[in-house]
Amino acid sequence: MKKYYALLLLAPLLLGLGCNRSEATDRVHQAEMIHEHDRCHLCGMAITKYPGPKGQIHLKNDPMVPKFCSSRDMFNFALQGENTRQIDYMMVHDAAATDWDHPDDSAFIDAATAFYVYGSRKKAVMGPAVAPFSTQAAAEAFATQYGGRVLTFNDITLELLAGDQ
Repeated sequence: MKKYYALLLLAPLLLGLGCNRSEATDRVHQAEMIHEHDRCHLCGMAITKYPGPKGQIHLKNDPMVPKFCSSRDMFNFALQGENTRQIDYMMVHDAAATDWDHPDDSAFIDAATAFYVYGSRKKAVMGPAVAPFSTQAAAEAFATQYGGRVLTFNDITLELLAGDQ
């Protein structure tokens, strides 16, 4: 009887530990609003001053959310080895769901599941746009209208961004 009583006393403690561990690994990521005076984490430019989709990164052990003036700058930061291991989650504007010149922060999507158009004629900041879309169909329609090629998250590399691919 004492064994069962001890288990009953320990059960809430063990369940509580399990819940805390779950909360630490299953964080819910919400987009941070980009404000008029926010600066790009990579280049320091005023984020809202320029057209095109923006990006942001949620870090594993830091509440600060680096924001970027373009999805291109976000990738240039994220793909650097010393930064990659610190990243928990990345978000980009869905270019099909928001205005190109003034992206709406309600249109942020998971960067890892997005489709991208690289090399379009659409004006962006910091070089050729890396235009994100929530669906492949939207990315293909954009590429048909503005040029460029449709890529997945894993297709975006530093070599591509440097113009070597």
